[in-house]
This record gives sequence, C-alpha cells and structure tokens, in this order.
Amino acid sequence: MTDLRFHVRVPDRIHYTCRLLRKAVAAGARVSVRGDPDALRALDIALWSFSATDFVAHCWAHSPPPLLLASPIVLGDEQRDVVVNLGLDVVPRAAECERLIEIVSDDEHEVAAARVRWRAYKS
Repeated sequence: MTDLRFHVRVPDRIHYTCRLLRKAVAAGARVSVRGDPDALRALDIALWSFSATDFVAHCWAHSPPPLLLASPIVLGDEQRDVVVNLGLDVVPRAAECERLIEIVSDDEHEVAAARVRWRAYKS
C-alpha cells in the first residue's frame, strides 16, 4: 500500500520542496517530481541555487538513460518509488509507488483540488 502524505498550506511550495528533496536524497531515496511545466522549471532553478552548501542532483525525465539512472531526482513523469506531486491532478498509477507526497500551497483553489485528490486516492 502506498504511504500517502499531504503537506498542506505550505507558503512557498518550491523552497519547501527543495528542502524535502535534499532530505530525501540524504536518506538515499530516488524521487520523481510531477507538476505543471512552470512549477518544474521553477523547481529546477531553485534546486541549483537554494543552498550555498548543498547541491541536490537532479535531471529531467527526458534526459538520456545514463543520466536518469545516476540521478536521485527526476523532474517529470518518470515513475519512481517516491513521487512528489506539485500538480493539481491525481498521480497516475499512484498505487504503484511506495510513497506519494502531495505538496499543497495555502491557495484555496489548490486546497480544494487536494481534497478531491485525497478522496480519489482513498477510493
């Protein structure tokens, strides 16, 4: 069964996700991050610059296979054991991942969409 977690009312989703990914990589997790293209581009930029002392290695789902194998984090629809969702839609094949983490801002539209996803995952 998938370990489903909702991190709700996060004021800065991108920075929060950077910290979450840094922690996941330190624990040895292999993570994919889903979301709309703008959110993923913002996350990509932030991962390069959010910490002066840490670099969180990552690549895009359309990267060459050797890079995908070497990278602990993939941005895009690559399915891994741990999936972080920055999008508003239900993650396809959510039951196949070990852990699913939904990052939800304090925007009421996002909170409402998260409630719909919660019900979909539970059913």
